[in-house]
Amino acid sequence: MPVELLEQRPENSRPLRLVTSAGFAEMALPAETRAWAEANGFSGEAGRVLVVANAQGGIAEALFGLGNGQEGVLAAGTLARSLPEGDWHFAGEPDEATLTVLGLVLGGYVFTRYGKKPGKAIRLTLPKNADGDLVGRAAEAVFLARDLINTPTNDMGPQALEDAARKLAQAHKASVSVIVGEALLEQGFPMIHAVGRASSEAPRLIDIGWGRKDAPKVTLVGKGVCFDTGGLDIKPSSGMLLMKKDMGGAANVLGLASMLMSAGVDVRLRVLIPAVENAISANAFRPGDVLQSRKGLTVEIGNTDAEGRLILADALALADEEAPDLLIDMATLTGAARVALGPDLPPFYTGDDALADEIARASAGVEDPLWRMPLWKPYEAKLSSKIADINNVTTDGFAGSITAALFLQRFVEKARSWVHFDIFGWNPSDRPHGPTGGEAQAIRALERVISGRFGK
Repeated sequence: MPVELLEQRPENSRPLRLVTSAGFAEMALPAETRAWAEANGFSGEAGRVLVVANAQGGIAEALFGLGNGQEGVLAAGTLARSLPEGDWHFAGEPDEATLTVLGLVLGGYVFTRYGKKPGKAIRLTLPKNADGDLVGRAAEAVFLARDLINTPTNDMGPQALEDAARKLAQAHKASVSVIVGEALLEQGFPMIHAVGRASSEAPRLIDIGWGRKDAPKVTLVGKGVCFDTGGLDIKPSSGMLLMKKDMGGAANVLGLASMLMSAGVDVRLRVLIPAVENAISANAFRPGDVLQSRKGLTVEIGNTDAEGRLILADALALADEEAPDLLIDMATLTGAARVALGPDLPPFYTGDDALADEIARASAGVEDPLWRMPLWKPYEAKLSSKIADINNVTTDGFAGSITAALFLQRFVEKARSWVHFDIFGWNPSDRPHGPTGGEAQAIRALERVISGRFGK
C-alpha cells in the first residue's frame, strides 16, 4: 500500500492531532503548538493540515482539521498528500480509528502503471483501536477496482479482464471457467454474444467459484463492457472519453470478491462477468433487431447504446437458475442515475425491504454512500414492444435508471434476494480519499452486509 502501516511506533515518529472546530479552544495542546496554530489562523477547519515547527526549525507535529464532522472521517485521506514524508502516529486514539486510517490509506493511492510517480512515503503507526486487517482488505479491494478501471482499453480488453479475474481467483484458490466466442451461442448466452461479436476480441463469460459447496450462495454479477462506442447508435466523441470505465461493475465485483475471500466469509461465492467490447463492424447488432435471451424472453433493440443490460440479463439468468440466497449485480449502467443523484451517490434497487435497510445502515456505518430507488412497476409498461417480449429502452427517456432496473428484474425470479447497483465508478475530481479516476463504490458497505448475514 502507498501508505505503510506499522504495528510498533518508531522512536522518531511525530504526533498527528485530529482537531474539531468546536473542540479546538478547549483542546489540551502544548503552548508552542497553540501559539503556532493561532499565528497561522488554524482553528480546526475541515480538511486543513497545519505542520507545526519545533525550536530547531524541524517538524514537531501536525494538526488536521475535522471541522464540524460533516465531511466524515474518510476526509483523513487528505493527510496522505499533505503530510511531510516520514513516521507519524495519532496523538490519542481516534473515535473511529479504522475508518480514519482507511481514509488516510485510500488517499495515498496513485495509479503508476504508465509512469506517474508514487506518492509520498508516509508510515503510520496503527492505533490500538483500529482493525488493521480490515483496513488492509478494504484498501486492497479498492485499489484493485481503481487500477482495473483506470487502465485504458488497449490494455484492459475482454482478454485482459479475464486475466485479472484469473489472477484474483488463483490468489484465493478459487475455480475459474470461461465461455468464449461462438461457444456463448452453443451454451445459451446469445445476448452476450450479440453485444460483443463486432469486436476484434471475442466476447466471453467469466465464472469464478469459491467457498464450500453447501454454504449459503452469494452471487455477484458485474458489467464488463471494456469499451462502449455505443455501437451503431454511436456516441459522440465526448461521450466516449470515459468509456474505458464501462467495465466498472466488473472491477467492483472483483474488488468485493477480494474482500470476501480475504476475510474468509462462509459463503459459496460465485462471480459472473460478461466481458465484451461494444464495437462497430459489419456484424454489429442493429437497432430494431430482436435478440433471444438465455431466459427465453425476446428483446427488441431500441438502442444499441443500452447494451450493458443485455449482457447482464444473460448472466443474471444463469445466476438465477441456482436460486442463490443473495444475488447482487453492479453496473455503470445509466447516465440517468448520475442526473438523479450525481457521481458520488449510487442508487440501488431491491424488492427486499430488510436487505435495503441493512444496506442503508452499512452505507452510513462505513461512509460508502448509497441511496435506495424504487422499482416502480407502472414504469414497466414503458419497456413494451409490439413484436417482442420486451424492449431494451423506453421511447420517452424518462426514469432511465428505474426502467433499466426493471428490465433486469425481468430476468430474476428464483433468487431469495436480489439487488442492483447503478454505479458511476469514477471520481470526476479529486476527493480526500481518492484522486480523479476510477473508484470503488458500494463494495465496502456490501462486505459489511454479507459478513453480517453469513459470518465467517
